[in-house]
Amino acid sequence: MNKVTIIGIAGGTGSGKTTVVRKIVESLPPHHVAVVPLDSYYNDTSHMTEEERHAINFDHPDAFDWKLLVRHVNELREGRAVEQPTYSYLKCNRLPETVHVEPKPVIIVEGIMTLLNKKLRDMMDLKIFVDCDSDERLIRNIQRDIIDRGRTVSMVVERYLKVLKPMHEQFIEPTKRYADVIIPQGGDNLKGIGIICKYIEGIVPHED
Repeated sequence: MNKVTIIGIAGGTGSGKTTVVRKIVESLPPHHVAVVPLDSYYNDTSHMTEEERHAINFDHPDAFDWKLLVRHVNELREGRAVEQPTYSYLKCNRLPETVHVEPKPVIIVEGIMTLLNKKLRDMMDLKIFVDCDSDERLIRNIQRDIIDRGRTVSMVVERYLKVLKPMHEQFIEPTKRYADVIIPQGGDNLKGIGIICKYIEGIVPHED
């Protein structure tokens, strides 16, 4: 396998990271990209009680199994497949099932804090921060959490003010300084995303 290009995509919850990832995947040849979501690498909480699990702050760096994530990204970079964990927000724990991920020419590591860990950053060829107005992120969180997680508007707003906003300001926003590229206006910035896609097409070795 030729050189593997590793791209890190970070940004706050609801900033548009998923849109950026999708556009990059669409701009490259089929089956050219493996996506490694940070959300799959929350810590195993099997040893905890249900009450302890539900008290976890999922927006704090300590909630993630960084050691496993770094190992998996390194293995993919070296051409070895990995068994990616799967996580249930309902159970607040890993599921028994894993996802088999084959090494690809491009590995995208995507999540709120992917630029926080130095070992992870050091493996990245391109570091992207998806920036978005805090009001926009709140609106997207309300829309997503009501539909996907069955929460009420007041529950989402309370969580945003007590957890998401302070964690964003303390841990996520400061990682902007590590980014090679910052995309303002989040997933709505199609011109900015298009420029990044063209750049990535140029640095990724294409198969003949």
